[in-house]
Amino acid sequence: MAEQAREQTTINAPVEQCFDTLVDFESYPEWAGDLKQATVVARDDEGRATVVEYRAAAMGRSTTYQLQYDYEGAPNRLCWELLAGDLERELDGNYLLEPGSAPDTTEVVYELSVDLIVPIPGFVKRRAEARIIKTALLELKARVEGTPRSELSADLDDPTDH
Repeated sequence: MAEQAREQTTINAPVEQCFDTLVDFESYPEWAGDLKQATVVARDDEGRATVVEYRAAAMGRSTTYQLQYDYEGAPNRLCWELLAGDLERELDGNYLLEPGSAPDTTEVVYELSVDLIVPIPGFVKRRAEARIIKTALLELKARVEGTPRSELSADLDDPTDH
């Protein structure tokens, strides 16, 4: 059964800028630490990536998986589901983007369901999942706001992971 996790953050940029960063899949390896490669496999009639293959570091090894993207609700929503993966049975999620209470800010919610082929104790899966989401949001925030990646390490080591 898939574990589900949810996290949110505020980014100091408008929704459209956050969305544009999220759909620039080929640049993910530049700012998403665990991603080693992102290749667009298919595009829709508007030129938007609909299938992307990733190679990432996971559990001490490399994993390859393909995600299919759905743009319904864009730019306030970006959804994906796993098409194929060598470690993953499910890797489905979405980003929800809403204008923040302050001008030119965005409230970003990241939801993710993960189920792995490899059996792992539930508490380990939940902890890893929380870290994946926290890291993804911190790296997205840093990319959009132009913060150097080196400033993220203290936030990632925060013992208040949830």
